[in-house]
Amino acid sequence: MLVSLVLLLLGALAAVVAPRLVPRADWSEREPIVALWVWQCVVAAVLLSFALSMTFSAAAAWQLVRGQVFAPAPQGVVDAYALGTNGPWAGVLAVVLACGGLWSAAMLTHEIRTARAQRRRRRRDLQVRAPLLPGESAGGDRLVVLEGERPHAWWLPGAAPQLVITTAALRRLKGRQLDAVLAHEQGHARARHDWLLHCSAALANGFPQVPVFAAFRDEMHRLVELAADDVASKRFGRLTIALALVELNEERGVFGPCPPPDAHLPQRVNRLLSAAPRLTPVRRLRLTAAAALVPVVPLLVAFVPALRALG
Repeated sequence: MLVSLVLLLLGALAAVVAPRLVPRADWSEREPIVALWVWQCVVAAVLLSFALSMTFSAAAAWQLVRGQVFAPAPQGVVDAYALGTNGPWAGVLAVVLACGGLWSAAMLTHEIRTARAQRRRRRRDLQVRAPLLPGESAGGDRLVVLEGERPHAWWLPGAAPQLVITTAALRRLKGRQLDAVLAHEQGHARARHDWLLHCSAALANGFPQVPVFAAFRDEMHRLVELAADDVASKRFGRLTIALALVELNEERGVFGPCPPPDAHLPQRVNRLLSAAPRLTPVRRLRLTAAAALVPVVPLLVAFVPALRALG
């Protein structure tokens, strides 16, 4: 059952090496959308490697599973995988990987339920603080203005997404800066960045010792903001969205000498103001295609014995 072990080692190697290699790419900040795609492909390859390893281990351990997996395959293909020459470790490995898959599904379900509960709670709070006026109906693009002393703006996702902004933010944002903030938050909503954040958080919380999942969560939080910044800058200019970010967050201390360790706002503003050139369309296409091939590697490993048996 060499294929199962190779797939397991391939997934483990990718889980350890990818967090060290991908963040070093000098183009990730210039092309955050491509970087998001690369990270998703890497994580998909890791998960696919473990899933295929579980499948082949289960097929080696139990005849019932083997009959289902190799039902349409010729006998020569089944013999090529040497499924009957394994010890009890095959069943143990299959059970361990299956438990990991179930735990991932449970953590994702928990993350989604928690997010929905938080959204419901925040919507109830909005209904109390900003009730609908007589004759006003709740719309999908409704802008909600709240009384507040701190400048703040955020997008509340859901079936009827809403942009919430405080009166302090309205006083600070000048000219088209408010439109730029709106475009930034709409970029999050249209790209469904909330789902990326939920999935990455579920994997990182479920398997905190796996480096690729922790890096995936951290990079998703950073890259989705960069991607939304680009959406706003294309419509209103880099300087407009950079000034809007400064106005909204200046009082939080993130631009001071001792910013919080997780504050990426100074880097975001510097990136917008430096206006580094984007990659050429050809290079973006090459990176996208190369990333799409990463999940194909475990599939090729899994089918090599079958392809050899078929000649």
